[in-house]
Amino acid sequence: MLKVEQIERIRRAYYVEEKSMRTIAKELGHSRETVKKAVLSAQPRQYKLKKERPSPKLGAYKEQIKKLVAENEGLPRKQRYTWQKIYEAIKKEGYEGSGSNVRHYLAGINWKKKGASVFLPLEYDPGTDGQVDWGEAQVIMKGEQTTVQLFIMRLSYSRRPFVMAFPNQKQEAFLLGHVKAFEHYGGVPQRLTYDNLKAAVYRVLRGRNREEQATFVQFRSHYLFESNYCTPGMGHQKGGVEQEVGYVRRNFLVPLPQVSSYEALNEYLLAECLKNDQRQVEGQSGTIYEAWQQEVGLLRPLPAEGYRCCVEREVTLTPYSQVVIETNRYSVPTDQGAKQLLARVYPFVVEIYRRGEREPIARHPRSYDHKHDIIDPLHYLPLLAQRPGALGHAKPIRQWRQDWPAEYEQLLAKLQAQWPDGRGVREFVTVLRLHESHAPDLIAQAVRQALEYGCGHADGVKLCLHQLAQPDPALPDLDLGAHPHLQQQGQQPANLAAYDQLLAGLS
Repeated sequence: MLKVEQIERIRRAYYVEEKSMRTIAKELGHSRETVKKAVLSAQPRQYKLKKERPSPKLGAYKEQIKKLVAENEGLPRKQRYTWQKIYEAIKKEGYEGSGSNVRHYLAGINWKKKGASVFLPLEYDPGTDGQVDWGEAQVIMKGEQTTVQLFIMRLSYSRRPFVMAFPNQKQEAFLLGHVKAFEHYGGVPQRLTYDNLKAAVYRVLRGRNREEQATFVQFRSHYLFESNYCTPGMGHQKGGVEQEVGYVRRNFLVPLPQVSSYEALNEYLLAECLKNDQRQVEGQSGTIYEAWQQEVGLLRPLPAEGYRCCVEREVTLTPYSQVVIETNRYSVPTDQGAKQLLARVYPFVVEIYRRGEREPIARHPRSYDHKHDIIDPLHYLPLLAQRPGALGHAKPIRQWRQDWPAEYEQLLAKLQAQWPDGRGVREFVTVLRLHESHAPDLIAQAVRQALEYGCGHADGVKLCLHQLAQPDPALPDLDLGAHPHLQQQGQQPANLAAYDQLLAGLS
């Protein structure tokens, strides 16, 4: 390939010295085709690889790389494989080459990336600032692809992230995300920067003024941090956390994690955050964890008590001993309810209280379904004891009966045969109420033992349960080495004549 100096020499010979292409080719030792191309353009030709270069280390993995690239088309747009994730995937399969080889190969098969935006570089002091944002992602939950909302907080100095998943972006989820992030960091940043989130901002006013949500102001007062809001449409003002949202999607959630619940998903995300502590961000002298250690002592201390991240609502008890919250019906113990109750609705839990009491009378997992029944069968046992004839048709018991152990059916049949007038059902209800204070597996084992011992009734089950819960301690062997005259005690044969003497004396 000609250098620019050679092209210039050819073009001067042709245009200035007016030599023919044949003469120039002969004098300079180039082919006539090469001279012709130089005459037509002063730009040097770009070299094009006609044959793929051999790559002994990467060659065996190229088909796998192409397969992963093809998979990207079916993945959520923001949760696709990056070159780094592809490099990690083939490394697990045995690839021993460098990441740059993977990156260059991807570039050659039209692996396109968007150009980076340009911003003013910022610098933060330890413990002063953090940023908060929501992101949306896809996971496989209970076998189905599910959209989840990711609460993400990022400390601006150490770049340490905290991630937690929720079903929605409601205010109680927003606040709980903060609480768990503060606990993860071991303190509270002096200031947090947000978009104009509905959970925090009621109305955007002129300039930088905001009318904030009263609950958020109360929450901020509890933890004593300052809030800062981006100019509408200027999300880059919290660009650190926005980049973190993308990083989390690409590195924590590719491929899509398969989980059974939000609890399992959040355990996974926390573990990923802890693994991420060992990463060294470009521009930092150490790891994220080392930078966080420099600022943790400068964060605001956590208050003595955490904030109650819930929405409180007045609820009315229905004739079926349930309360309705967001169209869903939650059961309440039939012997503890009142006409008017208080519900505290957390992101994952619903608690129901009697007015003025500190302990809930009912606690359920929160449902995000529509017109769904969330029933605890234990709540209906006191009423069933009063109406034993309803056992076969009581919906809470029928649902429970589908899953309870076979021993329960054996015990119920025995009790009903022994006391067909209703006492047998009441006796069985007494056994079921043991679930209020004991583990289900232990109760099932106690029922099984009671049936084996021939004491299949409530008192027999309670006795077996007590023995299982508090087994007799194993007594150590008594060492009689210092008292040899006692070693034979208890081993000599019984003297039955002594009983005859006793009986003769009594007569």
